[in-house]
Amino acid sequence: MKIVAASSLLCIACAGIALAQSPGTFTPGGSMITPRYRHTATLLLNGKVLIAGGRDANSSTLASAEIYDPETGTFSATGSFTVKLSNTTATLLPNGQVVILGFGDYTLEAQIFDPLTGTFSQAGAIEKGNITCAVATALSSGRVLVGVGTWWPPAGAQGVPPYLYDPSSATFAATGQYVTTANLDEDVCPVDVVLADGKLLTTWEDAYGEVYNPQTGTYLPTGDLSPTGSEGYTATLLTNGSVLIAGGDTKPTNFLYDPVTGTFTATGDMKTMRAGHTATLLPDATVLIAGAGSYAEIYHPDTGTFTETGRMISQRGAHTATLLRDGTVLIAGGLISVFTEPFTMAGTAEIYHPIVAKPGPVLLTDAVGEAAVLHASTQQVVSQKMPATPGEALEIFMTGLSDGSVIPPQVFIGGRMADVLFFGNAPGFPGLNQINVRVPEGITPGPAVPIRLMYLGRPSNPVGIGVQ
Repeated sequence: MKIVAASSLLCIACAGIALAQSPGTFTPGGSMITPRYRHTATLLLNGKVLIAGGRDANSSTLASAEIYDPETGTFSATGSFTVKLSNTTATLLPNGQVVILGFGDYTLEAQIFDPLTGTFSQAGAIEKGNITCAVATALSSGRVLVGVGTWWPPAGAQGVPPYLYDPSSATFAATGQYVTTANLDEDVCPVDVVLADGKLLTTWEDAYGEVYNPQTGTYLPTGDLSPTGSEGYTATLLTNGSVLIAGGDTKPTNFLYDPVTGTFTATGDMKTMRAGHTATLLPDATVLIAGAGSYAEIYHPDTGTFTETGRMISQRGAHTATLLRDGTVLIAGGLISVFTEPFTMAGTAEIYHPIVAKPGPVLLTDAVGEAAVLHASTQQVVSQKMPATPGEALEIFMTGLSDGSVIPPQVFIGGRMADVLFFGNAPGFPGLNQINVRVPEGITPGPAVPIRLMYLGRPSNPVGIGVQ
């Protein structure tokens, strides 16, 4: 298979894409099994969404979970946590399982959801101590950084450090100490986002930002975000590599973080002041801001402005927003009113249809199912007769990357993350994408070792190649 043969598959991959109905609007997305807020929502490798945990109308902690199926627009029950956990965060692991981190009575616990069995199992715990909140972020190493907040430690005491969770050993280990002491104040929690270079930006309300380097396990100070002075804002990595800091409960000002200069600068104002909203990066490089207001808004990085989009069916907050494979966004659960208990819940979901609906990444194959993967050195197809070898460079052909994006895809070969050497448009073939990777060491050889990638939170289809 030559590159031209791979490029001819582009229209095959795109032929089945249907244009979204009523672009820029919200449509009903079905009723949840259990109304909930402050839950988690995770797009699984099969395209379904795991909705887990959260709280009910009486603010009681929920242990239940359910699955949303975009094909049918319905929710179905699945397994429950082995213990009730509050303040949960969810992270998809390379093997397709989901790690849920949350608080038990005295511990910070990890639960693993296995989509093959639909069950949860306990997968490590540490004493909670002074930790009052935690946020989990997957790193390129496969480990999970657990940022924490503490409450009122003794005068002069050092704050609790963040942790690294290792899914392979189900263990937690403290990592570098924060630069700021912001998490020494009650219920002040970090807002974390992975940057395009694999480092992690941590921001705090009314504090300086800092950057975590996974290679050294240390934090270094970066720009001043203290003008925000608010909570309930969101942080979103844009396709140009900057980070949008949007919303908050006391300030209308929004900021852009530039990782090159390490500075925050003001950007456009939203039409509605919001807190408890969601911010979803769309494949066309814009950001959907939804919730805490009747109308959703779109942030345009090219102009630094917000424009209103469709009116939401329910005016909700503390909900979840999940970019689906077809480019639509699932908005699920949340609160409609919090004036008195029991709270008024949004026990339904709705679907946002973007102006430009782009499907998720697609790894290409030929008519007989051979993966469009070439040996970089010879331009020959990787096959059972000509298998790949650990350490060599491969060229993978696909569709679904965003034009001009600096956010790298994550490529997994045989369950191990591969180093990405190049990604972007395939030279000479408009509309076709190419990723060059190095085959990881330690892969179990075989005639059909799986390759899968993640891009902007959406998984590709799996393909198989020979590896010796």
